[in-house]
Amino acid sequence: MFDMEARRIIEALRSGVPSRAVGHYFSEARPQIMRDIAEQMEAVTSDGVSRGRIFSGKYGEGKTHLLNTVYGMAHADQKVVSYLSISKESPIDKLYLIYQKVVQNTYLPGREQPGFERIFEEMSPNSPLANEMLAYAAKELETDKLYYVLRAYLNTDDPEEKFQLISDMEGDFIGNPVLRRIYRRIFNTAVKFNVNFSKTKHSMDYFKFISHLFSQCGYNGWVLLFDEAELIGRFGKKARQKCYRNIAAFLAPQERLENTFSLFAISSSYVEDVIDGKHEFDNLMETFPDDPKPGENVLNAIIKAPQLLPLTKEEIAHTVERMCEFHGKAYDWTPGVSTEEILKATRAGGYLLRTQIRAAIEYLDQTYQYGAAGETQIEELSKESFEEVPSLEDVL
Repeated sequence: MFDMEARRIIEALRSGVPSRAVGHYFSEARPQIMRDIAEQMEAVTSDGVSRGRIFSGKYGEGKTHLLNTVYGMAHADQKVVSYLSISKESPIDKLYLIYQKVVQNTYLPGREQPGFERIFEEMSPNSPLANEMLAYAAKELETDKLYYVLRAYLNTDDPEEKFQLISDMEGDFIGNPVLRRIYRRIFNTAVKFNVNFSKTKHSMDYFKFISHLFSQCGYNGWVLLFDEAELIGRFGKKARQKCYRNIAAFLAPQERLENTFSLFAISSSYVEDVIDGKHEFDNLMETFPDDPKPGENVLNAIIKAPQLLPLTKEEIAHTVERMCEFHGKAYDWTPGVSTEEILKATRAGGYLLRTQIRAAIEYLDQTYQYGAAGETQIEELSKESFEEVPSLEDVL
């Protein structure tokens, strides 16, 4: 009988697109860096001090697979996980956009669908959780906007107002005049902000608020996974410098985020092609002459980031053995080929790890369909490019 879960795994491997399911079942490789990450996540849980780190790896050599493995580890430990790939659509130079994207890709433990709106839907006025979050929003954030947003949300029965207010907490920020109007209608009193909220200045309030919410809900922390950080290299000069400053807030978030572990994956070529090639330390001094330190700390963290080592022969052989096992379950057959045969047939051509895995799957496909395999036809993936796509502010 066909095993549909095994078939899903094989289809993911065949496509060459990393998935959380693959990360769950193929998690034994690179044990040292996985132990280091596991220890850091456990430290966040035990002492409550938030941490962040960067790791690097060559193109196509398993960075995304490692992040997906961490995703599975975190969920198994009852941590909330957010997974986001940095891109033009998710530009980390703009925290207010990143917050919205993070929310859209946040998964509570045991949940297949993203989002945490159910926490607010189940929160009732004057409940211990509501009182704690209101007190926190009023006293611990740079602005008190979220105090008024949450209090209004908990005390309105108007569906449109509820939608606007929950959307604000999910990153679709409503304007201060709109919030004042809603709050006055509900409580017949005026909003008096201690600081007028600006999404370009105060978006970190929302990250801090949500990290506290997850802690109060009893989860063992919040894990933020950022993939493809090397795509920052395609941003314009000023945008890149802002990215570094924002990343600094996640790498050293002790005063901002609660029980949070942030992990960034970046290409090992970033140092030579972008930091050195585009003179990023000089650019930081030009863009932020009065306070270049946060950006410099991030650049140094990228330079010193541990790099994924190539898999050993034993690790590759074990991975192929598992692929044979899953392929057999997926198509209800017993692969009559040895690991050595597969490795010999797919080793030629200098394949990247990702491409070599796809070649092994093709070999198994051919053997299953025809009883024997010919030459694999998997092509190398293209290398990353750091050609800049300048933003409007870089042009002006």
